[in-house]
Formats: sequence, C-alpha cells, structure tokens
Amino acid sequence: MWNSKHESMGREELTHLQQERLIALVEKLYSRVPFYKKRMDEKGVTPKDIKTITDIAKLPFTTKQDMREVYPYGLLATDINEIVEIHTSSGTTGKPVVGAYTRNDIELWSEVMARTLAMGETTKEDTVHNGYGYGLFTGGLGVHYGARKIGANLIPISGGNTKRQLMVMQDFKSTVLTCTPSYSLLMAEVAKEEGIDFDKLSLRVGLFGAEPWGEGMRREIEDKLKLKALDIYGLTEIIGPGVASECMQQNGLHIFEDVFYPEIIDPETGEVLPHGEKGELVITTLTREGTPVLRYRTRDITYLMPEQCACGRTIIRMHRLLGRTDDMLIIRGVNVFPSQIEEVLMKIEGTEPHYQIVVQRHGQLDSIEVQVEMTEKLFSDEIKDLSSTEKNIEAEIYSTLNVHSKVKLVEPKSIPRSEGKAKRVIDKRNIQGGRS
Repeated sequence: MWNSKHESMGREELTHLQQERLIALVEKLYSRVPFYKKRMDEKGVTPKDIKTITDIAKLPFTTKQDMREVYPYGLLATDINEIVEIHTSSGTTGKPVVGAYTRNDIELWSEVMARTLAMGETTKEDTVHNGYGYGLFTGGLGVHYGARKIGANLIPISGGNTKRQLMVMQDFKSTVLTCTPSYSLLMAEVAKEEGIDFDKLSLRVGLFGAEPWGEGMRREIEDKLKLKALDIYGLTEIIGPGVASECMQQNGLHIFEDVFYPEIIDPETGEVLPHGEKGELVITTLTREGTPVLRYRTRDITYLMPEQCACGRTIIRMHRLLGRTDDMLIIRGVNVFPSQIEEVLMKIEGTEPHYQIVVQRHGQLDSIEVQVEMTEKLFSDEIKDLSSTEKNIEAEIYSTLNVHSKVKLVEPKSIPRSEGKAKRVIDKRNIQGGRS
C-alpha cells in the first residue's frame, strides 16, 4: 500500500474522520460559495444541521448542468490567487466543467494517484508509460503527478503516434501502461501489423480508465498485451483520475473514502440506498480546496461492496461500472446499456472488440443496429457463415437483454479507432427530429 494509514483504517476511525471533514466542508461552502448557500437555504438546511456523516443526506445534490451554469468560477471556494492550475471537461455539449486546483489540491491529486498506481504494485523501480492525453484533460497530468510522487521513471508520451509509442515501450522497457482501454487494443492491433510481440516487452500491468469497459474487454486486453489489466476511475468534476482503483485482486475498485465520500442513490427518487443495492454513484470531495463539490451525481451505475478485500485494504469498494444513466438506451421499453451489449459481443467467437451501436427511429418505434468487426478468418469465410454469426449474435443479445436488434458484421478495421475515448453509440434519433 502507498498509504496504509488511510487505506486500512478502522471503520470507526474512518467514519469519525469523514464526519469532521464533512462538517468543515459544509461550513466552508455555506460561507464562501453563494451557489451552495442558495441551494442549502432552498432545502432549509444550515451547517448546524450537519452533526454526523449520515446527515449528508440532508444536503443538496450537485449536477454537471449546475457546474456548467456557474462557469467558470461559480464553485470557487478560495481566492483566485490561490489557484495554480485549471482543468476542464471537453465541453462538447455546452460550457465545460471547470476544476480549479490549489497547491494543496495538486498534492492531494498526487497522493491519490500514487495510491492508484500502487494498486498495480508500481514502485520507484518501474517505468510508467503514460499514454493518457495531457492538457486540459485530467488523465495525463493525473498519472504524471502520481508517478512522480512514487519516484517511478515516467515517460509522458501522451496519446497518438502509436508506432512511436510501441518503439518507446520496447526501447525504454516500460513496465506500467496507462491509457484508455480502447487505445490499448489499438496498440495491440498496430503491434501485430508491425510484427511486435508483447510477450517480449517488459509490460506487466496496465491501468485503464476514462471510459466504461467490461470483463470481456479485460480478457481481450490481457490476452493481447500480456499484462494484468486494472480498472481505474475518476472524474474531472471531482479531481480527475484517482477517485477509485482496482488492486491486483481485480475484485471491485477501492474508493479513497478518506477524501471522497461515496453514496449510492436511487436515480429517480434521490433516496440513499444501502450497500449492495445498485444505483447511481454520488461523491462528495471532503478535502478539496479550489472547487470542492457536494454530493455530485456522477450518473454512473454501480453498487458498494463493504466486505474487506483480500489485499488488506479496508476502504470500501465499488463494483465495476454497470452503465451510465445518461448512456442508457430505452429501446421499446427495455433499458439497454452499451456495456451489456459489449459483454455479449466479447463472448462471440469470430468478432473483434471494436463495435458501434446505431440507434434509429422508424415511425414511433426505436431500433438498434449493432455493427461489430469480424476477425480476418471470419471475413474470409463464406457469406452463409457470416449470416449465421449475425443471427447467433442477435439471438444472444435477445436472450441476455430481451431486446431485438439487427447485427451487421463489418470488415476488419472498418470501425473508427480512437486514441482517447471510443465512441460506442451513434444516436440518429436526434437527426430525425429528436427523442420524444
């Protein structure tokens, strides 16, 4: 463990720490951030009403739309002169979300990212190949700060130029890979074209995040890159990467709950749900200085796992993401998450882990077409074999999700690749007049 004091703290001591930090946070937000004072006043709650950690349920939620509406500095809880770094979300659907960092925030980020990298047993003896994008995106610099805190040899290569990435991995004997899971598979594809054998590289572990991915894709990555693939989790709204991570047990993501307080709520009612029940993850930043966030609704669907992990850490774990409320497709009354379709596809022999889901509307009915790449071997087979595979996948999707779909096998390498987050869903309903 990087920080055994906080990663294996007793539950009573941890709850007391969370309580102290929550009380201090609420007092700070009420006195310094007009947005939160207004929201708390509207709910009829004051700092004096927050006496225990369970009182957090009395406090208002924060949404991504809230953060966009107060762009750029509406959530700032400190003097602007104390801010040393700014990061934002992509802002592709309006104003971006802003994260402002004080020096202490950067140190906090470095700390939780050191813990994250240590989940993959990273030490100062390792060479970290950081393929996350640098700039306003939080991924690259988050890993950068964590690796520097550990003292590892850091290669800040960022994304893109995949052939060069592979050359650098070979020449500098990288042992730890960090990038999006979809980009790691693109690396594997290019490596095969270049005649590079991952068995002969020094990579032993990869920390992959910034997009949802399932167990099927994990198996694919581990098989092709010859490493152990760990899931990491973070959000620009909270701090960036470093909120939670799998350890080498690969059994849920440990949330660093001394600084990020997690809740699971019913996404419809906002009611707090008990451990083990699926719902929407909500996170409060207990110690952030620049732009602390109260009860942020992540839109990510998961559940909390309170049982102690075999690794010895006592902090709570969350199950790998089951989907997102804003990515969920409702097809003829059935809730469908892209991650569920991915899990089906990963079980089908003859397909590659590259796919897109096209949603269309015909009259008043929605339909989905799943376009999935076939392997070179299947591509060379007779047309009747392709048709049989398509029907097999359609049957598997219906059996698993109870939704009818059209499956279209497409040529190898015909679905666009991404060096960042993969685009899995193409929703043509908006083009045809929007959703009802």
